[in-house]
Amino acid sequence: MSEQKVFQASDEAKGKAKQLRLFAILAWVLAMAGQVFAIVSLINDEMMTWLIVTIVVILALAITGSTLWKKANRLDPASEKDKTRFFIQNQLGAIMSVLAFLPLAIFIFTNKDLDKKTKGITGSIAVVALLIAGIAGVDFNPASIEKYTEEINAQTTTLKELNYDNDNVYWTKAGNKYHIFEDCQHIVGRDVIHNGTVKESWEEKGISELCKTCEKRARSDRGLEE
Repeated sequence: MSEQKVFQASDEAKGKAKQLRLFAILAWVLAMAGQVFAIVSLINDEMMTWLIVTIVVILALAITGSTLWKKANRLDPASEKDKTRFFIQNQLGAIMSVLAFLPLAIFIFTNKDLDKKTKGITGSIAVVALLIAGIAGVDFNPASIEKYTEEINAQTTTLKELNYDNDNVYWTKAGNKYHIFEDCQHIVGRDVIHNGTVKESWEEKGISELCKTCEKRARSDRGLEE
């Protein structure tokens, strides 16, 4: 039985993930600040247009934060063993999105000085924005150390079957696939071509897919059926 490889994010991947999380937090902080500004200054009939504009800006910031946070989790995932941390880390985008809109929506609907038309329009927009941001923030297929470990070992087994029991692949900085052949048409001639194991391609670059051209060529070389 071959040795099982456990995924561990590289220092470079962790550094990039940290940077993405900082930008995500910044986006959420700005979204919260926008919400406070809207609650304090814009919930009145005269400011309806600006309130709607602010809601749209908050929505863009919330979604941006969630997108960056998800990208960070792909590079440096949590472990499923700590269920609380795993849930919070992967669903923080949805949590923050709800927090960015729920107080605002409550203030709009409970404000007695607002005209019914203004309350209906702005309140409905706030609720729709909350739903959009919340759904966009949910990670329906969260990454985890365990999932990556399982996939890495499965792909390593497949690679060795195609590559004469050799766990060595190639990838480039801008690419999103690893390659069996250094002279593959998709990477040949690149200034820098990295090589290592399937595990290293996951850990260093987040690459999780074998080049189809290389797979087809390897199967042909070995006489394997598709």
